[in-house]
Amino acid sequence: MATEDLAMAVARWLAAFEAALAADGSRALQPLFHADSHWRDVLALSWTIDTASGRDAVLAGLAAWSRRARPCGFGIAPGRTPPRLAMRAGTEAIEAIFTFETATGHAEGIVRLTPDAADGGRLKAWTLLTALEALKGHEPRLGKARPRGAAQARDFRGPNWLDQRLAAATYADRDPDVLVVGGGQAGLSIAARLAPLGIDTLIVDRLPRVGDNWRQRYHALTLHNQVQVNHLPYMPFPPSWPTYIPKDKLAGWFEAYVESLELNYWTATTFEGGRYDDSRQRWTVSLRCADGTRRQMHPRHVVMATGVSGIPNIPDLPTLPDFAGTVLHSSRYDDGEAWKGRRAIVIGTGNSGHDIAQDLHASGAAVTLVQRSPTMIVNVEPSAQLPYALYDEGPSLEDCDLITVATPLALSRKSHVAFTERARQMDKALLDGLERIGFRLDFGEDGTGWQFKYLTRGGGYYFNVGCSDLLVEGRIRLVQYADIDRFAASGAVLRSGETLPADLIVLATGYKSQEHLVRQLFGADVAARVGPIWGFGAGQELRNMFARTPQPGLWFIAGSLAQCRIYSKYLALQIKACELGLLPQAHGTAREMAPALSP
Repeated sequence: MATEDLAMAVARWLAAFEAALAADGSRALQPLFHADSHWRDVLALSWTIDTASGRDAVLAGLAAWSRRARPCGFGIAPGRTPPRLAMRAGTEAIEAIFTFETATGHAEGIVRLTPDAADGGRLKAWTLLTALEALKGHEPRLGKARPRGAAQARDFRGPNWLDQRLAAATYADRDPDVLVVGGGQAGLSIAARLAPLGIDTLIVDRLPRVGDNWRQRYHALTLHNQVQVNHLPYMPFPPSWPTYIPKDKLAGWFEAYVESLELNYWTATTFEGGRYDDSRQRWTVSLRCADGTRRQMHPRHVVMATGVSGIPNIPDLPTLPDFAGTVLHSSRYDDGEAWKGRRAIVIGTGNSGHDIAQDLHASGAAVTLVQRSPTMIVNVEPSAQLPYALYDEGPSLEDCDLITVATPLALSRKSHVAFTERARQMDKALLDGLERIGFRLDFGEDGTGWQFKYLTRGGGYYFNVGCSDLLVEGRIRLVQYADIDRFAASGAVLRSGETLPADLIVLATGYKSQEHLVRQLFGADVAARVGPIWGFGAGQELRNMFARTPQPGLWFIAGSLAQCRIYSKYLALQIKACELGLLPQAHGTAREMAPALSP
């Protein structure tokens, strides 16, 4: 179909959809949706991030929530990627970006239409996204709405911009509205989104310098996905940057980002915990500052931006205390040069384990990699980049992000099964070689691959940048943990009787879940109230991420640079809505207004 024909088809569907919503019932909507359809709402109608699957659930949710949100003015989004044919999860569909209004906000969405062979080829919705873009009357101060920045220049003896910035960042006479704990990509993204909404935000991070969460990682680290996917909000990387960003380059960018976007950021500041006052709807939190003093603050919101997990997982390995050499968790590993000519054992076969083993090998150490559990291996290029193909198709970053949000979990799983199978074929020679040396391979639950391993457990895979080849070639030795009988002063003793001599043992054994950190900082009652964080429960969304939690005023953001860029927008809108009194702070209240989307 020509572009004009696609646009006409979409416009007809949107007009029928708006009329059916106005009819105030699911019967009028039924002819517009496939039986196997999905609707994801991101705050626009329900004030939740939730997904309905199956026509009955979709229609019930739309009918119920529309009565309150009063959506109207549906039309193809001007200036955005025009309606086009796109292949999603193995199905060709007409994909179109549209805009609309609700009682409280400006909204946007994506519909994917496919013909229904059982209904004369009529185009019906296969997937639908409705997403809040901005709150009416409280649009972010960006572009033409940006601050004028001229007032301080009128009085030559008054405080200038720098004076005002320094004063604002000290918080000498006020508390922030929002305290963000953690200054990596998650913390920077949410603070950047909140600032144009007029929300006073302070980031605190325990490390001494902005960017140290990347700068202090092991010497050879670079990002494993490509630069075009990884921009932060409002300030994209320069087009001259390398495809794979080195850690120190990214760390320097974080410093420039904080300065350029005027984010309030306290380095060398440890968040020691907090308690919530239900009557005042504020936290009392304790901070240990760089000079050793303690500061008490009373923010209305605390955003935990400490990553998918923040506490190193150090397993209790029997007899490991008998080892006389150096034992390090991977979080403390820096550089292999100090181990040149010496012997190392790396326990763990995820990204960190492989990268550290390769770094030690490159530094001249004799290295043994120990595998504890099956691991997915995928070449960093091109196989690991298959899920990011959308960002090379031509739409703008903004449109690609919206398309990503528009893909419901069921279809995302289907897509990743296909990506994983294709990667297995592309990497067959490497995978066969690994199996020949006894490496145990895994391709994720139901073959969904590395992306779902990350979303469910935060690891369990390796993007091969050379270590797998070194294993196949025998230049790094592979040993199964089950073949280790015990540790001794000189190294590891195998069940065969052979001793693996070692000067260094690195535990690349990952991190504990965020629940442990919540319990440590806020107590067992809050941890129990919030429940599991990250991963998928009974629903189709990540648990307690990017949205209100059962604990008022406590929020979580984590993930890749792309995830943080995308979902920080929606987290910021919810915090703004709470500040305006449009939304209760605790998750659950909005659900009492209408049934949940999920059946």
